[in-house]
Amino acid sequence: MEKAAFEGWLESVSTTFLALSDQQRNQSLDHLISLSGAAQLRHLSNRLEALLKRDFLRLLPLELAFYLLRWLDPQTLLTCCLVCKQWNKVISACTEVWQSVCQDLGWRIDESIQDATHWKGVYLKAKLRMKQLREEDAFETSSLIGHSARVYALYYRDGLLCTGSDDLSAKLWDVRTGQCVYGIQTHTCATVKFDEQKLVTGSFDNTIACWEWSTGAKIQQFRGHTGAVFSIDYNDELDTLVSGSADFTVKVWSLSSGTCVNTFTGHTEWVTKVHLQKSQVESMMHSPGDYILLSVDKYEIKVWPIGREINCKCLKTLSVSEDRSVCLQPRLQFDGRYIVCSSDLGIYHWDFASFDVIRVIKPQQDPSSLSLLSFGEVFALLFDNHHLYVMDLRTEVTVGRWPLPAYRKSKRGSSFLPGVTSWLNGLDGKNDAGLVFATSMPDHSIHLVLWRENG
Repeated sequence: MEKAAFEGWLESVSTTFLALSDQQRNQSLDHLISLSGAAQLRHLSNRLEALLKRDFLRLLPLELAFYLLRWLDPQTLLTCCLVCKQWNKVISACTEVWQSVCQDLGWRIDESIQDATHWKGVYLKAKLRMKQLREEDAFETSSLIGHSARVYALYYRDGLLCTGSDDLSAKLWDVRTGQCVYGIQTHTCATVKFDEQKLVTGSFDNTIACWEWSTGAKIQQFRGHTGAVFSIDYNDELDTLVSGSADFTVKVWSLSSGTCVNTFTGHTEWVTKVHLQKSQVESMMHSPGDYILLSVDKYEIKVWPIGREINCKCLKTLSVSEDRSVCLQPRLQFDGRYIVCSSDLGIYHWDFASFDVIRVIKPQQDPSSLSLLSFGEVFALLFDNHHLYVMDLRTEVTVGRWPLPAYRKSKRGSSFLPGVTSWLNGLDGKNDAGLVFATSMPDHSIHLVLWRENG
């Protein structure tokens, strides 16, 4: 057919084709395909691939491509990186996408770092760490050996662990090396707290003592309780020491002179925990910057003002049951904004400004056998007689666990503690290191659970 005649025929067929319905067009195409040979079918395939398989990541503006990528799950993103170099380049350049998937895994985000490659690497590391938690492969264990009698008291700070024992000694250990840094002769220790210069101990002999690390000398003694001293806290700036005892009282002392400044009454059970903290919020009862003392017994948490020694009254009493049918466990956390305490019903979370219960977390495990170790913004660390648990507080689902040996679980909660807790506010690739958990053992050793290096 001549070119002019062919073009006339093609124009006529095209006009007729456009006048057909969709069904008629499809039938026409099917008929033409059935009449086509290999050369025509190959040509048709090439043209269709170019028309139908468009690379939207290449064609779209970068901002729209990033928007679409944010809807993909992390595994799909990684798969898309393998499609071609162009896709890998675009996906790896989207900082917001990788920051978002890191946050979803409980990772803390530094907004000042806008390098997408950095956050993609962080995600891969985070993914591995969370996999290790699920598969009980995130931690490792170690032991500290040196005491010759039961260890009742533990306190951790900045890589150092202090232990107080029935062998009339207290020891300071470097957790990283397992070496004993200091060892001094004391009384029987029910509770301990230390800083760079001194050690303060509460004892079963009803007294409190302050010791100097460098010499081992007793530099102050506090007498006045008529029962064992189960918990202490102090603040050098206030020159204040507080103590809770088996005599049902809370005492406030001058740290420098050893004088009892005040005695708070109202508890009807052993006071197993006292906590001194500056308020971060305002209410009708307190202002930001006010020092607050919390004291805990088997059923109640009492809130006291510090600095109002004359006619000091309890600001508030918190409990989880009016008839005392539900016990509080000997764990308390207070950061000036929120109060967290575990009970036989679950973990209670109070707002300190209003004293309202924000939430009650009921773990998958039996709450009555589960104890709170530490509570963060993203994760909580819990344990029972057999395992250590990591809970994602956003979903209240256990995301990791670790087996524990048969340890001595004190009713007062002094013979076990968490280590580094900053990771509970979000992992950042650096804070998943060091001590996770420590507890005393029946053979007088200290069992340590430590983060395994994230390879």
